[in-house]
Amino acid sequence: MKKILSIVAVLAVAASVSFAQKEATDQNAKVPEANEGPMMTFETMEINYGEIEQNSDPLRIFKFTNTGTEPLIIKNAKGSCGCTVPSYPKNAILPGEAAEIEVRYATNRLGPFAKTVTLTTNEKVDKHVLKIKGKVHPKPPEPEGVPASNSGFGNSNNN
Repeated sequence: MKKILSIVAVLAVAASVSFAQKEATDQNAKVPEANEGPMMTFETMEINYGEIEQNSDPLRIFKFTNTGTEPLIIKNAKGSCGCTVPSYPKNAILPGEAAEIEVRYATNRLGPFAKTVTLTTNEKVDKHVLKIKGKVHPKPPEPEGVPASNSGFGNSNNN
């Protein structure tokens, strides 16, 4: 009798383990792949302007690719202040396609800066924060022009 009970117990355990594995496999089949849907992948998320001169080139470019499986739509791009102005593609970026976010910083403002641009997209994680930083130095004073002369060409006081 003990042998029969032991065999029944072993069969019951084997059946329950087998059923549990099938249920886990079914649940795993429902989990989508990590890159399913649109996915924005940047070359870099931060750009350092470095030490620049006042009124120098304000434009920097963030390059990205849609590494997902569906078209990517950028719904909005907003700078952390009025001195940071982004522009972005208004059309859908297809899977595998590359595009750019242009960011302009007001380089007429002196001193160090650290600003952000927040992007809102149609991705599962629908926000990305891009960062810019640097330091703007005053433009060096321009040399004065050549002083006026009383002698030379056009002067009628030549003796």
